[in-house]
Amino acid sequence: MTPRGRRRSPSHKTRGRQPPRADPPAPRRPPRSQRSDGGDRTYETTDPAAWGSRDDPYSGARRRGGGGYGAPTPDDDRYPEDPYPETPGAGGPAFPPPERLPGGGHAGPFPDEPRPMTPGGFGSAAEMSHRRTPAPAHLAPRHDRRRLVALLLVGLLLLAAAVAAVALLGRDDDSGATREGANAPASAPGAAAPEAPPDEAEAAAPGSGFETPGLLTFRGSPSRSYYGEGPVPRDPEVLWSYPGESGGMCAESSDGGETKVWCGTGWTGQPSVFERDGRTWVVFGAYDRNVHFVDYRTGEDIIPPFPTGDIIKGSVTVDPDGYPLVYSGSRDNRLHVISIAGPEPRELWSLDAEAVSPTMWNDDWDGSPLVIDDFLYEGGENSQFHIVKLNRSYAEDGTVQVAPELVFNTPGWDDELLAALGDTEVSIENSVVHHDGVVYFANSGGLVQGWDVSGIADGTPPTRTFRFWTGDDTDASLVADDEGFLYVASEYERFTDRSAEVGQLMKLDPGSPDDPLVWSVHDPGASPGTTAGIWATPALHGGLVIAPTDGGEVLGVDRASGEVRWQLDLPPPTWQSPVVVDDVLIEGDCDGTLHAYDLSDTAVAPPELWSVELGGCIESTPAVWNGRIFVGTRGGRFFAVGDP
Repeated sequence: MTPRGRRRSPSHKTRGRQPPRADPPAPRRPPRSQRSDGGDRTYETTDPAAWGSRDDPYSGARRRGGGGYGAPTPDDDRYPEDPYPETPGAGGPAFPPPERLPGGGHAGPFPDEPRPMTPGGFGSAAEMSHRRTPAPAHLAPRHDRRRLVALLLVGLLLLAAAVAAVALLGRDDDSGATREGANAPASAPGAAAPEAPPDEAEAAAPGSGFETPGLLTFRGSPSRSYYGEGPVPRDPEVLWSYPGESGGMCAESSDGGETKVWCGTGWTGQPSVFERDGRTWVVFGAYDRNVHFVDYRTGEDIIPPFPTGDIIKGSVTVDPDGYPLVYSGSRDNRLHVISIAGPEPRELWSLDAEAVSPTMWNDDWDGSPLVIDDFLYEGGENSQFHIVKLNRSYAEDGTVQVAPELVFNTPGWDDELLAALGDTEVSIENSVVHHDGVVYFANSGGLVQGWDVSGIADGTPPTRTFRFWTGDDTDASLVADDEGFLYVASEYERFTDRSAEVGQLMKLDPGSPDDPLVWSVHDPGASPGTTAGIWATPALHGGLVIAPTDGGEVLGVDRASGEVRWQLDLPPPTWQSPVVVDDVLIEGDCDGTLHAYDLSDTAVAPPELWSVELGGCIESTPAVWNGRIFVGTRGGRFFAVGDP
């Protein structure tokens, strides 16, 4: 990152450009879109009665009267009331068991506030074979007609009974699962799934790979390649902006010995969107030093903001297993675990950047934590990679609790890297990727690593399985595809021979660790002495890789060959990571305009569908969810954009 996004020593060379910071705008409604042609166990005490009932987690953002923080708003009849019946004594809805989907994830609704999971995994229901009852023997004319009729009736009854038995046994018998039933067995292969209302079935198959529906972490999934759910707005305008009428989100912070005012949200700054207590929550960290929890529909605070000790540059993570927990880094040197179960957010635990040794560079936390099977994976600007066993649970009174243990940490550098660099700027600023039991991350020295964590739950220490050097600062998160190939974007600041050789956008094959480079693309704006390269995390869409550069070029690259198919030009720098939902590319520029492009034909430069003026450089990655787009800018505000 440049000084705009990361603390640098005064002697550090200038990296990138500081975009003009717009003054916090006065409250206004921007114009309509412009269309284009073409340690110790910590407890969070809460009153379960205050949680309220949980309505359909896919019905939209309904604000319930008297609930949450701020004045209630009337219900909207677009969101049906209580489609799930309350389970007596359980404090939550009854819900059908999930169905395991190929490649991860589940179909079927999940509780937005699940209880501890039942031990055991997903099994297959018994498969039944159906043998047709043999036809009766030849019936001679001399047989009595009544005997013939009786035999036919018996045969039909036996056949009907067999069919009914197969149908009953083939059905999932846990359709009345209680709150502990989130791990109920899935249906047998080939068996018909239980029928569900169309709106429920459509929304209940998270593409993220997590059990809890929502956009829960930076780029949505362990592979960092899930962008949200449509529909994408067709003719959008700003529906609301935050914070209300109070001006912008700004605070002072020191960078390289200089103290200045930072406003809005920055790199990477993607909000999380999820359902809880019958409402859709939008959660994001900002440069005013707070984590904010706002209502999808109104933009009002659901609970008060959670203050940290300094600005927040990265993206928050919402617990993917439904615990009422939010994980967020900050420039205050700590990684925070925050309970959102009560009327106010409350910190349950934090990890200090100085809790491990040795460290290098500084003590910010920019990466969006990745939580899988009760383990949290996170790299820090202390240049260490950390694994924390969270030990999440609920107390007997129903309150959420954690008892975190740091079970593994390792330097993000090695001696070979330091010798090649000649400096110690090796912080980890990207968000960890997970694929097939291996986690991947990179650092500011350009070292890409893979660590096998498949045995971590059994006490097997992680081992390094992959190493690749890009030659320069690699702050963008890696992206993994379904086959395990990695897509890596690097900056061009050190001007090394290695970065000139391998370029700024690479496809790597960890299965060939001795020669992993499949192809590479050079930033067209890269030249010795000129800062260039890529800060944004690439997006995958069909056979395409999309990567915006620091110079404003948005490149569409063939995933198989590395050939550049097309290029768009936007006001630089373009640090926002691209988002693609329903064949629509969403990309912001540093003039404060949010653009949408038609990607239905990936072979040609996508035509613009619409644009919306927000004001302030857009560094943050938008979240697309059910017809709305949420994003903050450096102008001091956070926006909901959608069709009126």
